[in-house]
Amino acid sequence: MVMFKHLFPILLLLAGIGLASTAQAELIDRAFAVYDTVSHLSWLKDANYAQTSGYDADGQMTWADANTWANGLTVGGFTGWRLPTALNADGSGPCGPGYNCTTSELGYLYYTDGGLSQGQNITSSAVLSGLFSNMQNFVYWSGTEYAPNPNNAWYFSTGYGDQYYYYEYNNFYAWAVRSGDVAAVPEPGVMGLLGIGALAWAGTKARRRG
Repeated sequence: MVMFKHLFPILLLLAGIGLASTAQAELIDRAFAVYDTVSHLSWLKDANYAQTSGYDADGQMTWADANTWANGLTVGGFTGWRLPTALNADGSGPCGPGYNCTTSELGYLYYTDGGLSQGQNITSSAVLSGLFSNMQNFVYWSGTEYAPNPNNAWYFSTGYGDQYYYYEYNNFYAWAVRSGDVAAVPEPGVMGLLGIGALAWAGTKARRRG
């Protein structure tokens, strides 16, 4: 009993450390995407893929065009891409307008994953810069319309960290995201070799039985 009394504070400390590590997001490189183990989102690794892929000259599009682009994407064989939502994780909100909206999808990436504070450029985050390419210190569309006025939609400024709304006809950047993990899958050639190997193994086993 005396020994347990001495161990109890240590056990509490270890439990606290375990909870803290569980709550902290871990970003995993998936080749063409980055997976967040806490928000369970896969962000396209190229933050201006609309330009890189040749879809748009500079990657800045109206809100409607940005949605069309994201929703029509197939990357790494995966569909289901979209613009990030400005809503909170529980579907409420959106937070804002203003700074420190850590509960929207881009807000979480900027503040929690990136460890940034309001007024900082997203490219100043060593964590995010080490994983993503072509991040823009400007404005990215969310996929959420501004309910009081359907001519406006919410955006997130990766140059300053504020979430606000603006006219949908304006041209902003688009960063595609997808719910769930986009884990690496074998290439078609590898799958073919695996299939051939399985058939050969089955044939060998059948001959042994004969």
